[in-house]
Amino acid sequence: MTILLFVMLGLFIFMMFRRNKKTQQQQATLQSQFAPGVEVMTSFGLYGRIVSIDEDENKVLLELSPGNLATVHRQAVTKIVEPAVAPEEPTVVPDDASSLTGQDETPADAVNRTDTVNETPEESLKRLNDEGKKDS
Repeated sequence: MTILLFVMLGLFIFMMFRRNKKTQQQQATLQSQFAPGVEVMTSFGLYGRIVSIDEDENKVLLELSPGNLATVHRQAVTKIVEPAVAPEEPTVVPDDASSLTGQDETPADAVNRTDTVNETPEESLKRLNDEGKKDS
């Protein structure tokens, strides 16, 4: 029973050291890719572009927006952000809602729609109430 306990403890310690080693390797790989102009994200959620790197003090100068700079610890930069790929064809957005329904608008509908633009709130309520009575 004690042998099994020591084996489990040894396995746990081995897995813990292995995980730490993998994390350190990933961090070293990430930091080797740091260069001015690279888009990154910090561990606390700030996105920015690397302006300069101070190797001696482990500091990175980030440009968060044009003219807005922030200095962070090098280990706070946790992710390199890849630029999003733009779609090949831009999507066409219709100018009006009539193209979404698939029905063409009649001239009478167009006249009614333009008349309602300049209505007062009282006129709108009266018109809506009258339309409700027509449906009954």
